[in-house]
Amino acid sequence: MATSDQKVTTFLLFQGQAEEAMNVYTSLFADSEIKNILYQEDGTVLHATFSIKGQNLMCIDSGIKHEFTFTPAISLFVKCDTLDEIHHLFESLSNGGAVLMPLGELPGMEKFAWVQDSFGVSWQLSLPSRDN
Repeated sequence: MATSDQKVTTFLLFQGQAEEAMNVYTSLFADSEIKNILYQEDGTVLHATFSIKGQNLMCIDSGIKHEFTFTPAISLFVKCDTLDEIHHLFESLSNGGAVLMPLGELPGMEKFAWVQDSFGVSWQLSLPSRDN
């Protein structure tokens, strides 16, 4: 397995849904995989690493119940390669979640959307214009 020289890694804190979220994300994006999972005695995720489109992320299930969750103030920005890809991601990620900005055109982008998935994670989906 190749090592990454990535110095900053997105870290997602779930409450019992970390493994489910990783399975969904790695099924939606090309060049994605779950790299490792360490479980707590109760079966929740103690620590895990996975990649989406070659970008490494980490996640855990919080052992402590808390009132905070994800906020759209922080989002994952995804540069899509095709119109089919952005449409598929828009439909899949917004299903059970929320559309924060509908799929449409923006200056410099053929298509753009901002969604919050069913786990509460926010995604900005971009398909750059061909001339950019």
